[in-house]
Amino acid sequence: MSETETTSTKAEQHSFEAEVQQLLNIVIHSLYTDKEIFIRELISNASDALEKLRHIELTEKEIVDNNLELEIKITADEDAGTITFQDFGVGMARDELVQNLGTIAHSGSKAFLKALEDNKDTPEAKTNLIGQFGVGFYSAFMVADEVKVYTRSWQKDAPCLLWSSKGSGSYSIEEVEGERRGCKIVLTLKEDCKDFAKKHRIQSALERYSSYVNYPILLEDERINKHDALWLRSKNEIKEEEYTEFYKFQGHAFDEPLTYLHFSSDVPLTLNALLFVPTEDPERFSFGQTESSVALHCRKVLVDATPKGLLPDWLRFIKGVVDSADLPLNISRESMQDSALVQKINRVLTKRLLKKLEDDAKKKPEIFDKFYTTFSKYLKEGITRDFGHRDQLAKLIRYESSYTEAGKTTSFEDYISRAKEEQKEIYYLHAPNRATIENGPYLEAFKARGLEVLFVYETMDEFVMSHLGTFEEKKLVSADQADIELEDVEEKKDEKAKDKPEALPEETAKSLAQWFKDALGDRVDDVIPSKRLVDSPALALNTEKGMTPSMRRAMNPLLKQENTTIKAKLEINPSHPLIQKLETLRENDETTATLIAEQILDNALITAGYLEQPRTIVPRLYTILEQLAGGGTVPVSAPAQPSKKEEAPQPSPSEQKTSEADAESKDEEEIEAEDSSKASEGKDDSSATESKTEETDTTKAKDQSSEPEEEPKGKSNE
Repeated sequence: MSETETTSTKAEQHSFEAEVQQLLNIVIHSLYTDKEIFIRELISNASDALEKLRHIELTEKEIVDNNLELEIKITADEDAGTITFQDFGVGMARDELVQNLGTIAHSGSKAFLKALEDNKDTPEAKTNLIGQFGVGFYSAFMVADEVKVYTRSWQKDAPCLLWSSKGSGSYSIEEVEGERRGCKIVLTLKEDCKDFAKKHRIQSALERYSSYVNYPILLEDERINKHDALWLRSKNEIKEEEYTEFYKFQGHAFDEPLTYLHFSSDVPLTLNALLFVPTEDPERFSFGQTESSVALHCRKVLVDATPKGLLPDWLRFIKGVVDSADLPLNISRESMQDSALVQKINRVLTKRLLKKLEDDAKKKPEIFDKFYTTFSKYLKEGITRDFGHRDQLAKLIRYESSYTEAGKTTSFEDYISRAKEEQKEIYYLHAPNRATIENGPYLEAFKARGLEVLFVYETMDEFVMSHLGTFEEKKLVSADQADIELEDVEEKKDEKAKDKPEALPEETAKSLAQWFKDALGDRVDDVIPSKRLVDSPALALNTEKGMTPSMRRAMNPLLKQENTTIKAKLEINPSHPLIQKLETLRENDETTATLIAEQILDNALITAGYLEQPRTIVPRLYTILEQLAGGGTVPVSAPAQPSKKEEAPQPSPSEQKTSEADAESKDEEEIEAEDSSKASEGKDDSSATESKTEETDTTKAKDQSSEPEEEPKGKSNE
């Protein structure tokens, strides 16, 4: 900057060079995105001036106006359209006015403009370069037609000076009378900016940006910054109620903080942070995703209330303040230039928060349980989205299990501590609730072998398991997978085991499984005799690795796909009475046996969550019930059996069971021959009884069932 003095003896006129005028135009018209930033900049400069004086007072004895309070005063005149900022700091002498308020030229305007020209094609050129130049004072020209600075230095005999400019490329300096130590800046607002002369507008900006300035800020004699920068104080000096009050003020919260993290760090960078976990989930009412509430400060001055990338998105429920003196700010303090530094801050904060939660889980389990109940969905989101912190997050995940009481949870680490030495898997089952898992067929195989199974109740949990894959080298496996190999169960010689029927012979079981597969056709991938089932007749196993039914249902709308039929692998229990009786029934009444086989499959699919189109279940159930009630055979999809004219109605399954039970001592072919003979002769049961008094109860039952007009009586005739 060059200076050109005028002939006036009262005011010295100074003009900027052409390059500086160009730069000043950039600062005023395109550097700042929000005009109210000028309030923050002028307050920050005033705070710096007060801080400098405080240090001078430690070494200097003679200071002008040494009785003045170290504070900042703001007044406004709506009618005149002016705002006045006054501090009682160090003030400035004549040469300091030229140097400090000529910061643009002093910082090297030509070099700046050249760098700007070289990077003109880069969208972020201004943001990346302007941080090298401290020109916050000039933000006042965004809203002011004229700026006047009244100042007096702290040094004895220093004159009172007035610096004034309209931002058009020149300024003047002259001596005045009656000013106190420090600086008084008077802005004459532009016509379209006179709204800034209103008290509420100034107060709003002060509360947003300057709430934690060290020195009192008085707006029309009312103090605005009533809260301390708590994060810079020692933890030992702060009471719990102070933390709570700060949390409510800073986070605009109505609840109490559940827990908090207060720390300072010098490596890898200087950080002071005070972070809170709220009691309530900010997204509990599902009004959409909230923004981060951790504000970024630089030496207690707000840089950004909602900075992007300061914390991972899955920690957006955290509230608090982060302050770093190492931030390379741009000229308006609106963003940081070094994204690598932001990533460093992110890593430090995330690591500290996760370590805090791990400590709470061990030392304060009640607090952690409350936290997990409210915020577990965010941790699970982190596992699916943040590979860098996945392992640390996995240590915080909790589930109920077959070894815990209802409502009690366990961790992966605790699961492994209880697992068998040779066990290489962590098993889990997904269902809507605990009762569904405990009453289903999948758990019994693992329970019989003493294997713990985790219970997961949400679709997100299955995505969590899928993304984790392993935990401490133990593979996470869904217990409904078809390829699980379990060791054989040792036979227990107890009373309950004695009551259980012997399993079907191996070849018979394989033959029945093949019949199942043929009868069910394309609806199943395969049918095999089960080695895992204990009490249930059958179960359906998932043959699609990495995609469970609930995951499929969740993904279909996103992929815009219609529900597709799942071909499961069916296992049948050779020891179950239903399966054993079905083996006999398929030889005598394949039509009914097929109906029952289809119902067994659908029951298994429902239990597994695979059945997406249950429309055929109800008609089939009615058909089975009608046959059991003795109403005769209802036409079904299976091929109809050939019948003779006036053939007697087919016995119901219950009557058939009675006849078979009562005829244990007779040959099956002889019974069928007698039954056929009686049906063709058309004789009633009374004559048959008189002529053959030694006939068994089985023959009586068959004769009664052969009369079309008589109601079936089943075992009532015994």
